[in-house]
This record gives sequence, C-alpha cells and structure tokens, in this order.
Amino acid sequence: MRTADAAIADLDVMPLRELNAAFHAPDVAAIAPVWRVKNPHGAHALACGIDAPIAIDIDGHVGYYCAGMNQQATVHIHGNAGTGVAENMASGTVIVDGDASQSAGASGLGGLLHVRGSAAARCGISMKGIDVVVRGDVGHLAAFMGQAGTLIVCGDAGEGLGDSLYEARLFVRGRVASLGADCIEKPLREGDRATLAALLERCGEHGVDPADFRRYGSARRLYHFHVDHAGAY
Repeated sequence: MRTADAAIADLDVMPLRELNAAFHAPDVAAIAPVWRVKNPHGAHALACGIDAPIAIDIDGHVGYYCAGMNQQATVHIHGNAGTGVAENMASGTVIVDGDASQSAGASGLGGLLHVRGSAAARCGISMKGIDVVVRGDVGHLAAFMGQAGTLIVCGDAGEGLGDSLYEARLFVRGRVASLGADCIEKPLREGDRATLAALLERCGEHGVDPADFRRYGSARRLYHFHVDHAGAY
C-alpha cells in the first residue's frame, strides 16, 4: 500500500520473502524511496542486502541480522534488535531505538550503526571500518579483533574490551570492566575529540562532552608472534 509519504508494508499481510524481494528490485529507489514496515513481530533477516538509497522505518522489534550487508539505505528500527543487526554493512545508516543483542555491527565495513539503548556481547566484533555509537552500555568482548572503524560507548563496557585489537578506535565514557589482550588506554588527542564530536552530533547525542571519554587502542604487541607473549595468543 502507498501513502503520500511512504510505501506501507504490513508483515501481517505481506510475506517477508516478498518484502525483501521488493527491497532488492533494481528500481526500488525510483518506485518507493521511503518505506514503512508494520508488524515485524521479531522477523529475522528483515531488510538484508539492500543496495539502494532508500529509507525504511520498521515499527517494532526485529530478530536476527536485520539490515545485514546494508549499502546506502537508512534503516530505522523503532524497537529492539536481535543478534547481528547491521552485520557486514558497507555503507548507509542503521538506527536502533531500543537495545541490540550480541554481535551488533559485526564485520562492518563502513556506514554508521547507532544504538540508542545498550548492546550486548561482542558489539563491533571484527569491525572493518564501520562507526558504531551506543548510547548505553556494551557487553563483554566489544570490538574483539576490531581492524578499523570507531566504537563510541556513552555508558560502560564489559570485560575484555578490544581483545586482540588491530587499528579500530575505541572511546568509552563510563567504566570499563577490563581490557582484552593487547588493548591499552591511550591519550585523548585533539583529533580524537573532533572525531567524537562529529559522530555524536551526527547521532543527535547532544550534550555529551567528548572530553568525558577515554580512548583505547592496540598496543601492537600481537602483530607478530613473540615467544614471550605466547600466552596472550
């Protein structure tokens, strides 16, 4: 169904497979640049693999891998998200109004994931260029094996933050339970404050002072095997 503002897809009526096929149509941006999805009921793999500059509002909670492999699209989830939201996304924006389960933004190559609640374990695992901003807390092993990109946590971080980190940049405003292997605290430089300010402003996180954050990064001791560090591998 179409309205003056958006195409309406009701998953109480329309099969999920049919909706995802519509999102993958070559001319989807011309047919309907704005979509509203009603009654998602925790559906898995909703709005995955999109490669078009369209906007999608999802009115409710979603299941596994929502907006995975996203390119160009803006996907706004008005609820909570299950495992792997925005997994392997390359570009575009994914917004979660509620909380995100484990592995949010996993292996993300680019784009922005904004979680307005908290994120569970392994947020940003193996991130490869994605920017992740979490208004609340993150669970254990956030940014595990993070290779590139930025993780901003406005709340607290669980155990093993940045374990086996490469060159991803981590910023935490609150308490860190423990740091993972080869992750250390680093000075917060002027360029880091600028990065924080730009991403927080983009996410509408007004009133959050970049100076309140601490910066974490790789000590670079695990880049090459050394027998003295064998226990950390």
